[in-house]
Amino acid sequence: MDADAAVDELRALGIEPGDLVALVVGDASLSVAVPTWATNWPVAPADVVGRIDRELGPRWVLWSQATAGALAGHGVRLTRSWDAAAVHRLLFGGWRADPGRIWARLHDLPTADLPAPDPIDLFHQTDDGDPAGPLREDGYLDPEWIDGGWASSPDRMAAWAGVLADVARLQLAAVGDVSARDERPMALRTAYAESTAELLCAELTVGGLPMDRAAMEGRISAYVGPRPRSPQEAVELRDARDEEVLRHVPEGVRFDLRSPSQVRSMLRMVGVEVPDTRAWRLERLRDAHPLVDALLAWRKAERVQTTFGYGWLDENLGPDGRFRGEWSGSDGAAGRMTASAGLHNMPADLRGGVVAEPGHVFVRADLGQIEPRVLAAVSGDRALAAASQADDLYAPVAAELGVDRAIAKVAVLGAMYGQTTGEGGRALAGLRRSYPVAMAYLDAADRAAQVGHDLRTYGGRLVRTGSAALGEPGGPDSIGDREARSQAAARGRYGRNAMVQGAAAELFKVWAVTVRARGRDLDAQVVLCLHDELLVHVPDEHAGAAAAMVDDALQEAAARWAPDRSVRFLSDTAVIPTWADAKG
Repeated sequence: MDADAAVDELRALGIEPGDLVALVVGDASLSVAVPTWATNWPVAPADVVGRIDRELGPRWVLWSQATAGALAGHGVRLTRSWDAAAVHRLLFGGWRADPGRIWARLHDLPTADLPAPDPIDLFHQTDDGDPAGPLREDGYLDPEWIDGGWASSPDRMAAWAGVLADVARLQLAAVGDVSARDERPMALRTAYAESTAELLCAELTVGGLPMDRAAMEGRISAYVGPRPRSPQEAVELRDARDEEVLRHVPEGVRFDLRSPSQVRSMLRMVGVEVPDTRAWRLERLRDAHPLVDALLAWRKAERVQTTFGYGWLDENLGPDGRFRGEWSGSDGAAGRMTASAGLHNMPADLRGGVVAEPGHVFVRADLGQIEPRVLAAVSGDRALAAASQADDLYAPVAAELGVDRAIAKVAVLGAMYGQTTGEGGRALAGLRRSYPVAMAYLDAADRAAQVGHDLRTYGGRLVRTGSAALGEPGGPDSIGDREARSQAAARGRYGRNAMVQGAAAELFKVWAVTVRARGRDLDAQVVLCLHDELLVHVPDEHAGAAAAMVDDALQEAAARWAPDRSVRFLSDTAVIPTWADAKG
C-alpha cells in the first residue's frame, strides 16, 4: 500500500471534500473508517495522510488533538477536522472528554463510574486471544482498548477507527438536535471551528513561540538579578531582594514576606492598615509609605523568580529558539483557548524577549471592545448594533445615556458581569431603557443560572451552572437562606457573563482558524492566541499582505459567525518586531 493506492481506495468509496473520515494513527500504520467500512494500511502515516488531505480534502475525524499533534510533529498539517473531544465539550460542557466518556454520553450511559482497566497481577493475566471487540456487554467501551489496547494489532486499529466513525455520526446528529431544539443554528459551524481550533492548538504546541534567549534573560535579570551560579548564590540573591523591603521597618524586626498575615503586621507597623494584601488594594496605597512601593516591586520580582525565572526559560525554550507549552482549544467552562508554561499570563515586562526570527516580523491583532459588540450580535439588540458602527462603541452609548464615556464603559461591562453598585450600577436603568433587548438577554441568562439551569451559548456550547434543588445536599435547606441566595446570585453573575465570554471565544476561534487557513500562501504562522489577541509570525516580504489578510479574515469570520452583519467588529493590527512593541 502506498499513497497512490490509499487515495484511490478512498476515491472509489466516493469520498468528497468535507466528508467525514475517521483517522487513527499508529507508529507504522494508520486506520481510516467511514460508516460500515474500515481498514488498516501498513504505511507511515506522514507519507499518506498529507497526500489524502491535499487531493481529497476530507474532514478528518480524530479522537482528540493528540492525533493532529503526532502528525504535526512530522510536518503534516491537516486542513480540517471533526475533533470528537472538542465536539463532546461543546455538546455536554466541562473538560473531561476521553473516549469512554464520549461514547457513554452519546449512548445515555451513566458516567459517574466509568469502567476502569483491571490490574495486571498474578491473578489477572491478559488473555493471548483478542477480545470480541471494543464494546463490553454493558454497552461501555472496553477500558483496556481505551488505555492503548486499540494499537496492539492492525485489526484492532481498524475496529477503533470504526468506533470513531460511529462517534462522529452520533455527534453530528446531536449537534443537529442542538440546532433545532435549542435554536442554535450556528452549532454545526461552531463544531467545525472548535475542531479546527484543536488543529491550530496542535500546531502551536509543536511549533512554539519565537523567543530570543539573551533578550529574555536580560529582562528576567532586571527583576531578579543575574543567573545564580550555585544554590547558595540563589539564596543570597533572594535575601537581597527581601532586604529591599525590610529596610523600611525598624532594625532588628523581621517579617516573612511570603506570609500574608506577617505582611499585614509589617504594614500595620508603619501605619498602613489593610484587610488583605491583594495587589489592587496595595496599588491604591502606593504613596502612603515607601514600604508599600518596595513591597509591590518585590512582589513583581518574586513572581518572575518563582514562575517566570531562569528555570522556566530552561524548561520550555528549545535550542531552536522556540518556546513551547501545551495548548487546548477550550478551558472547559465558557470555551476560552488555554496554554501551559505561562504563555497566557506572561508578565508584560517580559514580552520584549518574544522576538521575531531573522527575516521575519510579527503581525499582532487585538479585537476591539469585543464583549459589547458580541453582546449586540448574540442578543439581536439593534440599538446596540448601531452603536457598534463607531470605532469607539462607548462614545455613542455615553451620548445615549447622557453620561461620561468612562461611566458608560463601566456600565456596559458591569451589566455583563452583574455589577449593580457604583457609577456603573447607577447607569443601569439607562441601559435598560436604551438597550432593552441586550439587557433582557443577560437577565434571562442570570435567572436561568440562578436556579441551576444549564445554558447554551450563541454557538451551542453547553455552560454548566450546576443546581441546588430544594432538599438536596448543598441546597437551601442545608446551607441557610442567606448562603443559598448568595450562591444563586453568584451563579447568575457567572451565567450572564459566560453567555458573552463564551460567544466571544467562539468568534475568536473562527477568526483564528480563518487566519490559519488564509495565511498558508503567505507562510504566515499563528504563534500565539491570547484571549482576544493573535500573534502571527510572517516573513518580512509578506508583512503588509499578512496584516491585510488578518483584518480581512476578521470580516470573513464575523460574516460567518453573525451572518446578518448588523454588528461591526474591528481589530487593532500592527506589524512589530517584538511582542513588547504592541500597544496596550
